[in-house]
Amino acid sequence: MNLTEKIEQLKKEKKAVILAHNYQRPEIQDIADYTGDSIELSRQAAEEKNAKILVFSAVDFMAESAAILNPEKTVLLPSSGARCPMAQMLPLTQVKMWKKKYPKIPLVLYVNTLAEAKTECEVCCTSANAVEVIKAIDADTLLFGPDTNLAWYVQQKTGKKIIPIPPGGFCPTHLLFMKEDALLRKQEHSNAVIMVHPECSPDVQEIADFIGSTSQMCKYAKNSSSQRFVVATETGLLHRLKKENPNKEFYSAYEGGVCPNMKLNTLERIYLALKTEQTRITVPAAVAKKAKDALEKMYKLTS
Repeated sequence: MNLTEKIEQLKKEKKAVILAHNYQRPEIQDIADYTGDSIELSRQAAEEKNAKILVFSAVDFMAESAAILNPEKTVLLPSSGARCPMAQMLPLTQVKMWKKKYPKIPLVLYVNTLAEAKTECEVCCTSANAVEVIKAIDADTLLFGPDTNLAWYVQQKTGKKIIPIPPGGFCPTHLLFMKEDALLRKQEHSNAVIMVHPECSPDVQEIADFIGSTSQMCKYAKNSSSQRFVVATETGLLHRLKKENPNKEFYSAYEGGVCPNMKLNTLERIYLALKTEQTRITVPAAVAKKAKDALEKMYKLTS
């Protein structure tokens, strides 16, 4: 029995579901029950009424969101070291400091934050719905964290004043993408469309034909009449794009655009997570309640 077969057997025995983020290794995406972005997966998990265990192959804040939205299920993170560096840039102490500095300005937090930070915000957002969430809030000025590039994107789309906290917060992987690389790929593959994630820097966003989240990129590529795409986001997404569009061509804007934290999850670690039921992700009840309110308000504003 090979490793994949062992994983399938354990899934059946333990009534487990494997959820893989779009940035996961190809072999993990292929064995997953569902592949998508963080909130898509957490919402899908909530619909799995018969599942007792959720193996969330991603990074820490995503597994926390799954635990918050599915308190009756066991949530496992295959690699305990799979932490999001951006989320670490805005700890609870910093959130409180910025709220004290701007006491009358609403705070919106990207889901790429830890559960404790989410307890202090008005509402959460994803890269897919950030513009919609900001437009729905009755205020002309807002605090937004922790991604400065997404804050810039939202400001361009809404015309509202967005104060990024902390100043200069970023995703280390998306910062690797440069406009020169993307334009060179476009030149190499004539008529290619450049798709860019809003976590990329403004100068990369400005040369994009399409800007969107991973889920939005998948939809755009599927519906587009274009046959070639240059993709400026973590390279793991290309596996899904090619799988869903076998007759189209996809090229990474920079092949070194790999998130080492996402790639810490492996088939071996998924097998061990199922076998030992470790590492379990738990969120204190008081924290979970407040964070859940911020997540559910996001759903209400974007439903």
